[in-house]
Amino acid sequence: MGIISWIVLGLIAGIIAKWIMPGKDGGGFILTTLLGIAGAFVGGFVGSFLGLGEVGSFSLGSMATAVVGALILLFVYRQIKSKS
Repeated sequence: MGIISWIVLGLIAGIIAKWIMPGKDGGGFILTTLLGIAGAFVGGFVGSFLGLGEVGSFSLGSMATAVVGALILLFVYRQIKSKS
């Protein structure tokens, strides 16, 4: 998957994750995009580790995996942010 596809997938995954888990997080569009891209990597790693598949192409399964990864990162980000 090309870099543009990763950015688009990450943006969509980040937006969906923020929609599922709303909150007062700073950063706006850039943080949402970075969260989604990192979430796609985390979701792909966790998915392949558990044997559920990986983020290798732009499909519904890869989107779900990326969103789950973004939700995990959003949760961790909020936990770290609330401690400081």
